[in-house]
Amino acid sequence: MSVFRRGRGSPGRVTVQEAAGRTGHGHGGASGGVRGVAAVLLDVREPYEWQAGHAPHAVHLPLSALVAGAALPGHAQSRPLVVICRSGNRSRQAAALLASRGAEAVDVIGGMKDWAGAGLPVVDSHGRNGSVA
Repeated sequence: MSVFRRGRGSPGRVTVQEAAGRTGHGHGGASGGVRGVAAVLLDVREPYEWQAGHAPHAVHLPLSALVAGAALPGHAQSRPLVVICRSGNRSRQAAALLASRGAEAVDVIGGMKDWAGAGLPVVDSHGRNGSVA
């Protein structure tokens, strides 16, 4: 059983600190990933939210696009996914959808609100200091 899944049929949930460690945003670099591979931080918020502020190096794919059948970008396929939104509701839905498609996915409790609140980096669409919309 994958270390990312905590129960049968339902994706696990992680704190922002665990998410940062698994995706290489923590102080330990990318060592928190499964089998030495850093997980992809997948942001499922809408474009205006993403543009206002997101974690550096995150991948953007709105939940609405995922539900409509959009595929993950190539570099995110076959890698563990840590799914994030604003507060944790959409990411939980997205992680469940991705898990049903066979992906290793967990969602981030508290989302970008808790990410920013923990002092983790947030950048806007121009790479400057961002904010959570």
